[in-house]
Amino acid sequence: MSELMGPAVAGAVAGLGVAMPMGAMSVLLLQEAMRRRRAAVAAATGIAAVDLGYAALATALGPWVASHLQPVEAWVRLASALILLVIAARGLRSGTAAPAGSTAPTTAAAPAAPVPSVGGAGSSRPARTFGRYVALTAVNPTTALYFAALTTAQGGGLRTGPTGAAFLAGVALASLLWQQFLVVLGSFAGARVSPAVRVWTFRLGHGLVAAYALGIAFPLPRT
Repeated sequence: MSELMGPAVAGAVAGLGVAMPMGAMSVLLLQEAMRRRRAAVAAATGIAAVDLGYAALATALGPWVASHLQPVEAWVRLASALILLVIAARGLRSGTAAPAGSTAPTTAAAPAAPVPSVGGAGSSRPARTFGRYVALTAVNPTTALYFAALTTAQGGGLRTGPTGAAFLAGVALASLLWQQFLVVLGSFAGARVSPAVRVWTFRLGHGLVAAYALGIAFPLPRT
C-alpha cells in the first residue's frame, strides 16, 4: 500500500495543478451554482471527468513513449518539464495581469475561446448539464498537453497497473473535490468571490505545476 501512496499524491498534485486556476469554466461553474445547485454538481463532475479522461489517455501512452525513448530518458524528462514550466509561466502571467473585476482569463482547465452561456431552457437537467460541461472543457488542448508532458516524464514510474491506477485516482479525487468546492462556494458566496481570490488561485494552481516541473527535471541530463 505504501508504494502506491507516492503515485496517488503525485496524481492529486497534478489534478489540483490543472483544476485550481480559476478560468472561464470556473466562473461558469460558480454562476451555475448560484442558480441551480443540483445542475452545478453535475457540471463539476463533468469537468473532473474530462481531467480524468485526459490523464488516463496520457497515462496509457506515457509509459510506452518513455520506454521507446529510454536512451534519452533524461532529455525527455527535461523537455516535458520545460513544457510544464511554459504552461505555468503563461498561466501565472495571465492571472497576475487580470484587471480587478474582470472575467478570469483562460487557463489549462478552460477553453481557449470565450465560452457560451450554459443557461437556458432545459439546462437544469443534470445529465444534460454534465454533457455540456464535458464538451466545453474537452475543447481545450492545453489540458491534454499538460497530462501528456507530465506522464511521459514519469513513464517509468507508471508502467504497472496499480501505480497508474493510484495516479489516476489521485487526479480524479483532487479535481472532483476542487470542482465540488467551487459549487459550494458558488452556492454560498456567489458573485462575492473577489478578483484577488481568483488571482491567488491562479498563483497557487500554476505554482503547483511549476513545482511539479522542477521535480521531474532533475537530475539533469549529462552532456
